[in-house]
Amino acid sequence: MTIDTHFDRFYSFKMATNATSTPVTTLTPWRRRILWWALAIVVIILGFADLARGGETLAPILLVIGYCVLVPVAILQ
Repeated sequence: MTIDTHFDRFYSFKMATNATSTPVTTLTPWRRRILWWALAIVVIILGFADLARGGETLAPILLVIGYCVLVPVAILQ
């Protein structure tokens, strides 16, 4: 009987190998999700910060990208 503790998703990268048997570091799905959410939050905060200082061009673009692109990608990952 084996017990799977899932510690690797929190503390390490999974190692994959390419055609030449060289170890390639890939992100675990959990870390990839966190990175998408972090990117979405940063873009949204930058959009609101630019909107607060009176931005009329960059702020709406950042907010649309954050809410309409990055948040759905983060949810679907």
